[in-house]
Amino acid sequence: MKSSLPSLHWIKKKADFISKALSYNVRVSNIPPVKQWIKGELSYRQIRDIRIEDLLGRDTIKLDSAAVSSQVKGKTVLVTGAAGSIGSELVRQLLAYQPKLVVVLDQAETPVFQLENELNTAGYQGKFEVVMGDVRQADRMRRMMTHFRPQIIYHAAAYKHVPLMENNPSEAVLSNVLGTRIMADLAEEFSVEKFVFISTDKAVNPTSVMGATKRAAEIYIQSKDRHSKAAFVTTRFGNVLGSNGSVIPIFKKQIEEGGPITVTHPDVTRFFMTIPEAVQLVLEAGAMSEGGEIYAFDMGESVKVIDLANNMIKLSDSNLVAILKWYSPD
Repeated sequence: MKSSLPSLHWIKKKADFISKALSYNVRVSNIPPVKQWIKGELSYRQIRDIRIEDLLGRDTIKLDSAAVSSQVKGKTVLVTGAAGSIGSELVRQLLAYQPKLVVVLDQAETPVFQLENELNTAGYQGKFEVVMGDVRQADRMRRMMTHFRPQIIYHAAAYKHVPLMENNPSEAVLSNVLGTRIMADLAEEFSVEKFVFISTDKAVNPTSVMGATKRAAEIYIQSKDRHSKAAFVTTRFGNVLGSNGSVIPIFKKQIEEGGPITVTHPDVTRFFMTIPEAVQLVLEAGAMSEGGEIYAFDMGESVKVIDLANNMIKLSDSNLVAILKWYSPD
């Protein structure tokens, strides 16, 4: 899935300029375009610090929301793994499209509690309902489906931390494969219109337990689409800035603690997107799909993780000297 980026050249120049300034320890701030100034004058309130996403070298992706609105409005939508970084953003964005109800399903008590408070504070009382439950429990999931009868399912529930799943492969299989099978089977049984499976680029030629379980789940999802009236679609994306367990919060914590910052290898690179971008991809893919597709996101150029770490140090206004430590996850 690609988006037209008419300003990509300027965005790349901006990112290069910021990186160059940071290399000389120059503080950089961001001001909006002149057309966004208040009555033609720049207010100090419009000046903001540079964020790490400003260094991605591409514009923020914004997709057409009309198709999403026509699909979601007035319907009951289920989000599994709804308390996670992707799931919770899915809930937030879905509520803006005026669904009949968003069912917020997760097994993590404290994150669910925090999300419920946030949504109530934002004025969404009565527009969502929280369900505590595990996608691996077929009977519990069937009772939930019987009660709510969702028309659309966004399946985000999964174990995703690669090293942790290497040491706990049975749990990865139970959640990522069995849990997905249970939800997909129920989607077919209850005549769900669309089932959107949230996968990862680590499922491509997988080299880890986590990646292999997500690939197995993808294959099952595609097989369901061939024999079901429901449309089953898969979305893949890479590293998400700020998501639980991503390098951004890890590096931030390490910086706050004075280092060292752990990087797997000095030459390692990664593709990044922001959480809102990832969720927009999921919603757009779900809306435009007819079933059986696997959508991948064009994430621009890869970023060296060591450069990301050094820039985070400089953006933090920390006196920390960039202490980088190489480590092997093995």
